[in-house]
Amino acid sequence: MNWDDTAPPTEDAAPGGPDRLVGAAADGEDTAVEAALRPKDLAEFVGQERVREQLDLVLRAARARGATADHVLLSGAPGLGKTTLSMIIAAEMGAPIRITSGPAIQHAGDLAAILSSLQEGEVLFLDEIHRMSRPAEEMLYMAMEDFRVDVIVGKGPGATAIPLELPPFTLVGATTRAGLLPPPLRDRFGFTAHMEFYGPDELQRVIHRSAGLLEVEVEADGAAEIAGRSRGTPRIANRLLRRVRDYAQVKADGVITREVAARALGVYEVDARGLDRLDRAVLTALLKLFGGGPVGLSTLAVAVGEERETVEEVAEPFLVREGLLARTPRGRIATPAAWTHLGLVPPQHQAGGSGQQGLFGP
Repeated sequence: MNWDDTAPPTEDAAPGGPDRLVGAAADGEDTAVEAALRPKDLAEFVGQERVREQLDLVLRAARARGATADHVLLSGAPGLGKTTLSMIIAAEMGAPIRITSGPAIQHAGDLAAILSSLQEGEVLFLDEIHRMSRPAEEMLYMAMEDFRVDVIVGKGPGATAIPLELPPFTLVGATTRAGLLPPPLRDRFGFTAHMEFYGPDELQRVIHRSAGLLEVEVEADGAAEIAGRSRGTPRIANRLLRRVRDYAQVKADGVITREVAARALGVYEVDARGLDRLDRAVLTALLKLFGGGPVGLSTLAVAVGEERETVEEVAEPFLVREGLLARTPRGRIATPAAWTHLGLVPPQHQAGGSGQQGLFGP
């Protein structure tokens, strides 16, 4: 079971993030609950089998040598377990961990202050590493490779570089956009891994484990119902589980069955495919107002009353992945599956594929 809810605030955890459906209900107490539910070692970690196997080899070899583990880069969508894995790395190495984020490091001096206070063998987790400032990024090159930074004192011709030796440490970088990392930084990581979305069976294992720790009874079909609406993301699965638990305690006998889960998720406006209010608003506007498209992103955002960035970064990735929406040079278009999902009949001229026969029709 893997989730990142206790990480420092970043663009992924901001309001309107991918788990916005239940974010309003998830308060500080929920965050504390998720922290307690985190797996503590690789043996407890569910899913990501290949990443887990590879990382286990890296950590076991480092322990056998009595050395600091190589720097690790984790990439993937929000909520797949990057923060959890960083904590597991520290626990497996018996080392403390320090957590920060790229947006928090805007100057080289910010990074120098963090690096100079690290203990030997300590794990530094840098979330959203691609958002770090360029001067700090360049300082990080030398710190990762030579365990040294040059602190510049003064300005102009009289400036002096003072070398500062650092104890060996392990940097764990996490990013949702690996393509934005410059090659010189990416190449300095000894181990890189991409986190994949979870399958229904893996999510059910996550839900059953969480339910046991939360002391709530969930039947197999109830776990399957929640898993099917969790968008392939453990973080969302756990949040939906907590909301269904609340519903079961108030409206039912406390046991989560398929029927109870379906009714509860209906209250929270999560449909059978995991679409929420914003997702459906985007599809509805695209279909009803614009006949399935193509329509520009800005126009679509205005139609649903959201910012352009919210539609592009929050709703679109899941809709595209589900095959309900497509991006084209002319704008966004709906696929035949979108019409079917909302129970709408496409106009006659679009019946073969939302008016985009070149993509979806003959």
